[in-house]
Amino acid sequence: MPLYEYQCNTCGKDFERIVRFSEADLTPCCPSCGYQDTSKKISAAASFGSSSAGPSISSSSSCAPGGRFT
Repeated sequence: MPLYEYQCNTCGKDFERIVRFSEADLTPCCPSCGYQDTSKKISAAASFGSSSAGPSISSSSSCAPGGRFT
């Protein structure tokens, strides 16, 4: 189940909630004030791969050139 971030439009508090995919479009109540006037926040996606500095090669890597394991 994914973790979503929400913001309460009534009291301004941010909160997180683990939500089933089937309930992802529902609006949860704020745990601080109890109102249902909440908005889903846009979260920064986790990135996997190379950094902006370019690829780096670790000396402890178990991969040989070409992506094959050694």
